[in-house]
Amino acid sequence: MKLETCNMKPSKDPFGELSHASKCPGLKQRFPDRVLVMTTDTCFGYCAHCTRKWILGKSKVVKTDAELKTCVDYVKRHPKVRDVLLSGGDVLTLSDAQVMRFVNAFAVLDQIEVIRICTRAPVSNPKRITDRLARLLAKSGKVWANVHINTAAEVATCRAAAAKLVNRGVPVSSQTVLLKGVNDTPAKMLKLLQALSAARIRPYYVFQCDPVEGLDRFRVSLDRAKRIERYCAERIGGLALPRFVADLPGAKRKTPLDLL
Repeated sequence: MKLETCNMKPSKDPFGELSHASKCPGLKQRFPDRVLVMTTDTCFGYCAHCTRKWILGKSKVVKTDAELKTCVDYVKRHPKVRDVLLSGGDVLTLSDAQVMRFVNAFAVLDQIEVIRICTRAPVSNPKRITDRLARLLAKSGKVWANVHINTAAEVATCRAAAAKLVNRGVPVSSQTVLLKGVNDTPAKMLKLLQALSAARIRPYYVFQCDPVEGLDRFRVSLDRAKRIERYCAERIGGLALPRFVADLPGAKRKTPLDLL
């Protein structure tokens, strides 16, 4: 996609996570009902198409109990917040005790209905998803796992790990990035979506690459992305069909491709 089509220019920090979206150390807010908490700047693998490729290590992460309390207090002061994303980096690079420290800090708040574990672990390190971790994550009844999955082959890798979570009552969703030369044909995308639903992983979003500097080689044209979406929509039911979107700086929502 040509970024000019959406009046975007690539940036190292397109969503202002080092500036206006940073509400207190380690907490980002772009939308009124949800916040993102930076739990770590460590990942299992550093994706070349990562939104934060230029700011990991520069953005504050929450380490101490005092810093976590500051984030919790911010959420308490903003009662519209109902959804907390635990991200980074990858929160599951932390120990079980550290992960649950974050989960429990927000799960006890009545206003919080959803806590999202944003992770690549089921794909990059499936052994990290143990029965014990799944049991701990399920305890509050508020945790979802959002897993970054780009190909049907990755579904095969993560299927057993995802099943541990789902079987314990932790819903698992997939966020996919549309990548040139990786999953940018109708057949490849359809195969991915079918594999996800068969593994009881909810296909949630398929993203155009974010407007981050240096990602041009991965970016798929808007016309091609729309053709892929139409092809899939004509061949699978809504249960297996994600929203194809672009995340545009300043927008009040993830923007469906048919609006671009």
